[in-house]
Amino acid sequence: MEVKKRGVLGRLGAFLLLAFAFAILISLGTWQMQRLHWKEGLLTAIQERRSAPPVSLGDIEKMLADGVDIDYRTVTVTGTFDHSKERHFFATFNGRTGYYVFTPLTLDDGRVLFVNRGFVPFEQKDSSTRLAGELPAFVGINGLARPKLTEKPSSLVPDNDLAKNIFYWKDLDTMASSVGLPADKVLPMFVDADATPNPGGLPIGGVTQFDLPNNHLQYALTWYGLAAALVLVSGIYVARRGR
Repeated sequence: MEVKKRGVLGRLGAFLLLAFAFAILISLGTWQMQRLHWKEGLLTAIQERRSAPPVSLGDIEKMLADGVDIDYRTVTVTGTFDHSKERHFFATFNGRTGYYVFTPLTLDDGRVLFVNRGFVPFEQKDSSTRLAGELPAFVGINGLARPKLTEKPSSLVPDNDLAKNIFYWKDLDTMASSVGLPADKVLPMFVDADATPNPGGLPIGGVTQFDLPNNHLQYALTWYGLAAALVLVSGIYVARRGR
């Protein structure tokens, strides 16, 4: 009797373990489907924003104040670049290694907006090698609004190297403080300049990345497939034990 009781309890324990594993696999698959719907909505929103007519910086600031997502919204800004304070973000573009040039743009009201003017090759990081592209006067820039990051995107991202003026993540506060710009004068956002050709050739604008990975359907099918395999293998095992 005791042996039979242990056998029943063992089968019950095995059943509960399998049921738990099945529930976990199904929940992971469902979560990936939810992520898929979210990502598809995000990609649609990005496409709509980037193809919309540019709005003023004031409109973007109002959205930001109202808690509206400003990412990838088209905007027009005007001001004067201070090329002596440009910051360099390590990047690759069209297979080449180099930097995105973030330059503070002083607005009419004295505030400052960092603009990602675009890509320069590794060997032309120093602005003295591309003086023809250093726009000296009042300029108008069309581009995409990008929100300020509140923290490093990942622990795998290297720390920014201020001594060499190389940034591996867009730390706006440090970009500003490292060139002596007061925090209360710097707008809490960036603008990525569009692909309008630079008269001097460099930097090359239009570097914003839109290729967001969307593998959630593949992941969902994997989890659901594992759940189905678990049921199949368990069924075969039970059938063989029955025979």
